[in-house]
Amino acid sequence: MEYRFSESMKLFQSSAVRDILKLTQGRSIISFAGGLPAEELFPIEAVKNAAAAAFDQGKGALQYGLTEGYTPLREALAERMAAKGMNVTANEMILTTGSQQVIDLLTRVYIDPGDVILVQQPTYLAALQVFQARGAKVVSVAGDENGPDLEDTARKIAEYKPKMLYAVPTFSNPTGFVWSLDRREGILNLCTENDILLLEDDPYGELQYGSEETYPSIFSLRGSAQGSPVVYTSTFSKTVAPALRTGWAIGDPAVIRMMAQAKQAADLHSSTLDQQTLYQLLVSFDLDAHIRLIRRHYEDRMRLMTKLLGELDVPGLKWNEPKGGMFLWLQLPEGLKAETLMVKAVEEGVAFVPGSTFFADNPQYNTIRMNFTHSNPEEMKLGMERLERAMKACLASAV
Repeated sequence: MEYRFSESMKLFQSSAVRDILKLTQGRSIISFAGGLPAEELFPIEAVKNAAAAAFDQGKGALQYGLTEGYTPLREALAERMAAKGMNVTANEMILTTGSQQVIDLLTRVYIDPGDVILVQQPTYLAALQVFQARGAKVVSVAGDENGPDLEDTARKIAEYKPKMLYAVPTFSNPTGFVWSLDRREGILNLCTENDILLLEDDPYGELQYGSEETYPSIFSLRGSAQGSPVVYTSTFSKTVAPALRTGWAIGDPAVIRMMAQAKQAADLHSSTLDQQTLYQLLVSFDLDAHIRLIRRHYEDRMRLMTKLLGELDVPGLKWNEPKGGMFLWLQLPEGLKAETLMVKAVEEGVAFVPGSTFFADNPQYNTIRMNFTHSNPEEMKLGMERLERAMKACLASAV
């Protein structure tokens, strides 16, 4: 049979991270590629007990549920959001299959082919995939470790008349950067003045290291969901476990209603069992104490990775030391391309993600993203030895 796929499929691009993860399956490759949490830190017993408690409530855990999500969990999440200065009700929230689905649903209901979406360069590659698949024109704005350049953002707004701005302002993927308060307020003001919807993606905000400095969500700066230009999304994937596939979005009820309609067409609702398990977990388990535990472990791993990078005999290698999140952003020595290095690294038994995949335009081919949360110290040390050999081999062949 000749399969005739839709024209829109030509806009879909494979995920570099997923493709790299496939390469590592069944092989003795140490992967710094995926944004994976550490399995040994999953609260397994607590999740088991919470799932049992969900079943103890009756057969409803296995029944169809509301498209917007399990109401008690939305109410419990509203309380957690209030503690962060985000005052919302359950009616201003929708539960989704991970925060990735939030990006997809909001793009479906708000973006038409040809609409412009602004992003800081570089940005989350799976968001770029969604935007490009919808036929949006993605325009990047200049920025630094403190966030987007406000003057460049204003120029791009005047030139392109964007409909949406996508932001990962707190410990961003891939760089680990965190926006300053001035940049947060500046971007919020620009979006408000120009009727631009701002999608604030915050999967890593709970994973803060070292500093006691606070980073208020952009959503909280507006005060309430009613009439807000901000839709905020987060997830349990980084704080509890990815397999539960539960994220949420908060925003003006009109936006949430439209997302719910799109979700009805996509999957009716996300897993009722997972949502009821998470609710029981929130009422019976000290999630904040667990988050403090994983923070300590992840900060130790981040500091070990930066220490090991400093010990590599590779002149010209540069990296950031993030204040939170799951990633280091590396700049390779002059003349070394990440894609070339990747081939040699896999031969040596180590993997990472080439940085060029995170750019909407003008990619930087001498950058890579490294995950530090998944590997234990022994794996990390061995992986860095392999990476050093790969770098040296590539630099030697380039001479």
